[in-house]
Amino acid sequence: MIKTKKLAKIVSIMVVISVLTAFTGQISSASFEPPFTTLRIGLNYGENGLPSANLQNAEGAGSGFNFGYFDANRNFVSIGAWTSETRISMILDRNMVWHSGEGGGAGQYREGASGSIIVGAFHVQLSTEYSTFEEARTAAANYQGAFVRYSHGTFVVLIGQHTSRAGAERALASLGIPGAAIEAGTANTIVVVRTGTNVILFEWEYGTARYLGVTPRHTGEGKAETWFLGFRYNGGFQYARRDASLLTVVNMVDVEDYTGGVLPYEMANTWPLEALKAQALCARTFAMHYAARAPRHAGSGADLCTTTHCQVYRGRNLANETTDRAIEETAGMYITYDGVPVQTFYYSSNGGASEDVENVWSEPMPHLRGVRDPYERDIASTVSGYHWERSFTPSDLAQRLRDRGHNVSTITSMRVSEYTPTGNVLSIVFTDSNGKSVTISKLTQINNVLGVRSLRFDVGNSRWEPGGIYANDPAVAIDTSSGISIIDGSGVVTTVTGGTIYAITGSGSIEPVTGGSVATTSGSGTGLVNGVFTIRGTGWGHSVGMSQWGAYSQALHHNRSFEDIINFYFTGIEITKT
Repeated sequence: MIKTKKLAKIVSIMVVISVLTAFTGQISSASFEPPFTTLRIGLNYGENGLPSANLQNAEGAGSGFNFGYFDANRNFVSIGAWTSETRISMILDRNMVWHSGEGGGAGQYREGASGSIIVGAFHVQLSTEYSTFEEARTAAANYQGAFVRYSHGTFVVLIGQHTSRAGAERALASLGIPGAAIEAGTANTIVVVRTGTNVILFEWEYGTARYLGVTPRHTGEGKAETWFLGFRYNGGFQYARRDASLLTVVNMVDVEDYTGGVLPYEMANTWPLEALKAQALCARTFAMHYAARAPRHAGSGADLCTTTHCQVYRGRNLANETTDRAIEETAGMYITYDGVPVQTFYYSSNGGASEDVENVWSEPMPHLRGVRDPYERDIASTVSGYHWERSFTPSDLAQRLRDRGHNVSTITSMRVSEYTPTGNVLSIVFTDSNGKSVTISKLTQINNVLGVRSLRFDVGNSRWEPGGIYANDPAVAIDTSSGISIIDGSGVVTTVTGGTIYAITGSGSIEPVTGGSVATTSGSGTGLVNGVFTIRGTGWGHSVGMSQWGAYSQALHHNRSFEDIINFYFTGIEITKT
């Protein structure tokens, strides 16, 4: 309740403004249809490619594997080839030696020709081509150590394995099979063996036109799951030797299963359901935004990786009933702007306000607008590392700046030259003993020089003081540029054009409402206190988009739904269910 000082008595009045309304709980009908439901997640590629890749069926969730390829629509196409082995390894078509895991680690095949278990790259190949796997498999049963290769659309039978061409030639001579020939290792062939042995189960050769696809043979009531490098994944796997070298491994996984494999690694699986649902929506939308528009690792045949460069993805290991429920209750939902899934960035905490994306990185985006965040204060005292500080001597700062290309002498002054309207640091000015000044701006530069945890901090005794007038929504200031209207007790609307505005507080006292639409700073000087420059800040992360701790607080302390959380942190969006 507010009034102007000019009124003779205090009357009951209210501010007439446009504010963000609470989310109604309605999900819009589908205006976005995903172009596909299978995502390509790069598990190992490039410098992290593998000489061998082991798969193992999870107990009760698979029994053997099918072989084929994934088509242009990301659908698995079986070629009829399969194995009942539950532990298999895809390896290079070279002489490979099995090395058992040390200290309990997983074993691996590595290139070489000396060891107790060797897979040779030279074979005897029969001349007959078969149209089906079963025909070739039946023929292979007539020879000891024989197996089937799929080569450019047909099946052939290979016999034995040798570490040299000479050894294969001796075997060919002893077999005396008309038309048989020597087959050596090729640049793109992938060999499938029973893990830990030299028993070859299958080979794949299709150049670079098609890559080997492997899917678990399903058993049990739930979805099939497969162990790979200590993590349990849904979906299938694609193997390629894109540079004729190491194996690229891509998990071909349904978008919902992918989201379930991100959720408990980007947010604790013990957190409130509504916070987890908000996180699920962010993770799913982030993935589809890039997969459908601009895959981040297209050169490796992947939409996304498994690290924080994209999103942390580790499959089913940490999934539980709550995370599964969060996926199920938001299934098919995306955060869209003008019908398109958007970049749904998120981070640990913002320290008190999120930020406009252009004040952190580069180009503005209409859905990534900063808001003052009152919800984090409920958890600020309990979150480890939420409050932080860093100190630098003048010579430390000078050296850090010089290391980054700035020719400066000893720094005598460091001050925040500009805060954003939400109170985050936008620019810092350093001045040296010769009077030379250097200005750094935005997250990348500031973090590169100072190593800060967030952009919400002060230097020395400089402080940011919030401006603006707020009603109903504690995060969005009233636009006072065209005046404020009030309704008195008799229903008369009057525009406030001047004077001081007063509010009645919760305790009944009358206090002046101060502030303007732009934040100001207090404190002055060089920022140097007791011989050091000290930065004190709150929050951890880039502050663009959703605060995870803010979502936690909203769900736990304010009974807000995932829709409320999403609409608080992202501006002008819709939640679209496909």
